[in-house]
Amino acid sequence: MSSITKEQIAQSFVDERLPKRSILGYGFGDFANNLAFTLSTAFLLYYYTDVAGLSAAAVATMFFVVRLWDAFADMFAGRLVDRTMTRMGKFRPFILFGAVPLLFLSFLTFHVPSSLEDGAKLLYAYVTYAGLGLVYSLVNIPYGSLASAMTQSVKERAKLVSSRFFGGAVGGIVLTYIIAPKISDLKQDKQTLSSAAYQEKVQEIFTQTTLLFIVIGSIAYLITWYFCREKVVRTTPRVSMRETYDTLRSNKPLGYLCAASFFYLIGLFAVGGASAYYAQYVMGDIKWLGPITLVNSGISIVAAPFIPKLVDRFGKKSLFQWCGLFTVAGGIALFFTPTGAAAPALIFLGVKGIGAALINTIMFGLEADTVEYGEWKSGKRSEGATYAVFSFTRKITQSIGGAVGAAALAFGGYLSATASVPNPVQPESAVMAIRVTIGLLPALVALIAMAIFWKYPLTDQRFREIRNETELRKAQQGHLIAPDGTVVD
Repeated sequence: MSSITKEQIAQSFVDERLPKRSILGYGFGDFANNLAFTLSTAFLLYYYTDVAGLSAAAVATMFFVVRLWDAFADMFAGRLVDRTMTRMGKFRPFILFGAVPLLFLSFLTFHVPSSLEDGAKLLYAYVTYAGLGLVYSLVNIPYGSLASAMTQSVKERAKLVSSRFFGGAVGGIVLTYIIAPKISDLKQDKQTLSSAAYQEKVQEIFTQTTLLFIVIGSIAYLITWYFCREKVVRTTPRVSMRETYDTLRSNKPLGYLCAASFFYLIGLFAVGGASAYYAQYVMGDIKWLGPITLVNSGISIVAAPFIPKLVDRFGKKSLFQWCGLFTVAGGIALFFTPTGAAAPALIFLGVKGIGAALINTIMFGLEADTVEYGEWKSGKRSEGATYAVFSFTRKITQSIGGAVGAAALAFGGYLSATASVPNPVQPESAVMAIRVTIGLLPALVALIAMAIFWKYPLTDQRFREIRNETELRKAQQGHLIAPDGTVVD
């Protein structure tokens, strides 16, 4: 192995092709993730306020606290992954054994007992939502890290992140079209139903859906576990805390990526919780949540097959840098869309969705590339910790974005449904808060993110150079560790 040249290494990555079943299987993983994740981002705020009967202010505080907890759970999961090595690999065991517990906790989260007092309901919500976040980290961190262990080819990684986003988009469409139409149908009968009867029927919808997702999601995770194999060799099977710190400290591209993603995702997560309210109070009916999701996810599905070609043509850095312009244009237009103008709203959501789709896909490819940069600088490969820092950033923004959405409702004077007033008329200030959350906020933070990412140093060409240098160095050292933990001479 010592006689191998850098040119031979470079050519090996040019020739590398992942099996189609591996690319498809990786997409099934994010399909399963979204059965739990998108369900909570799109419906949990609505569920807590209008079904469980919790106040918007209490939910805003809980979202901030629990999602902050989720961020630190990611760091714990990242360290656990980097300390793990089995004959099944570092990442796949977590996906196999964490699938059912994760989906079952999603069921519990959307099953707040109606017999509890308000204080007990809030405590139940805290415990189940925090548990869901912890187990989600123990599945999602290994899943996200798996891409960088399956291949080191720029093109093949682009295919993986494209498949991932395609699977996630399909998952979002499936769950939205199961739940939103049923809630809309019930709202038409709300005038003839008591508050308790309405809440009971909506609860039944969430209960049946989450139980169904336990079966569907477990099968999807199993497909990912079976078809996605770890191929990248490493110099050590496990990485110490000190080595992890040294790797992350010198990883400048990861820092710029996390900083830019922080602002992009604040807008994204704030919008997730506000969409149901925008459909109800600006477009005129919560049934529009289905078309909203269809537009956003449909754009993602249509764009996903073209992302590898776009990456090959423009590079990940340039795409990530300039896609925010779609978010800015679409967000400002949404803010000024008149009440009841559903068709223009869907068009502007589509414009905004182009930016969100490309940004939220490409950032995962950029994260995988920072693994090689960290290995090049430190000599140690820390997929788990690197992805955990990136996911930590996503969870912090999820905490802030989700809390901003709920806090905006509270600040705008949003009136939650009660037993005495089951269908309150919202003040104009609450509707304005919804408009700002779904339109102006994403536009503003996108501008900030674009300014930060300007100095990101890792182009695709620079990544290839770093990767080839690192692989040549490892080949010359010998005694590498295969994905199953065995030594390769």
